[in-house]
Amino acid sequence: MRPTVLAVLVALALPVATAVAAPPMKSNVPAYVTAAINDPARKNDVGDDDRRKLADLMAFTELKPGQSVVDLIPGSGYFTRVFSGIVGPQGHVYVVWPNEYAAESKSDVQASKALVADPHYANVAVFMVPAKEFKTPDKVDVVFTSQNYHDYPDKFMGNVDPTVFDKQVFDSLKPGGLFVVIDHVAETGSGMRDTDTLHRIDPAIVKKQVESVGFKFDGESDVLRNPADPHNIKVFDKAIRGHTDQFVYRFRKPG
Repeated sequence: MRPTVLAVLVALALPVATAVAAPPMKSNVPAYVTAAINDPARKNDVGDDDRRKLADLMAFTELKPGQSVVDLIPGSGYFTRVFSGIVGPQGHVYVVWPNEYAAESKSDVQASKALVADPHYANVAVFMVPAKEFKTPDKVDVVFTSQNYHDYPDKFMGNVDPTVFDKQVFDSLKPGGLFVVIDHVAETGSGMRDTDTLHRIDPAIVKKQVESVGFKFDGESDVLRNPADPHNIKVFDKAIRGHTDQFVYRFRKPG
């Protein structure tokens, strides 16, 4: 066999050998998260899981079986149902509705109450509180809120000072506990200008406010980022609804 032919055959063989030798990719999603997502009781939710990057977000919260979590202003209960599966029978899910928000979202509040009446979600409880008095029945491991942080300073919520709210969250957490905030991105430098109009908030002001009460920034996820979002239209605009650019921040209480 001529040397050139031999070289070609060796070159062709190398990629195959490399592919066979490559180690399998490891998933960063814990098995208990996957199991909770695959719960048959979630059959009506699964169509949104890919778009909402559910597995990645649940892994990012670091929530574990046996822990306690607050789902603050949970909407339809999409995350509540998964949290219930993750923490399991030894854990607790506290659904917290500020009274002021509940008055604007009566159907969702009723859905929360119907959920806790289902024995499948026996580890879930609903609490109604004034917007200015966030609290939990016990110290918790995680406080989670999606697309709602920007509502607190608005008139319908009573113009709550976000730093006061952040301190209340801080006090509700166990040492080492996590505060996970997901929200719609506003234009850089806009602060809280667009919270009541576009329903957006500048990620920089959120980070500044939360850190000011003692939290340590613990990481961010870019799974919900969308560079095509212009940041200057309402989140309900049909051009972007369901696909807004969203930041995902995690803050940790020292200890």
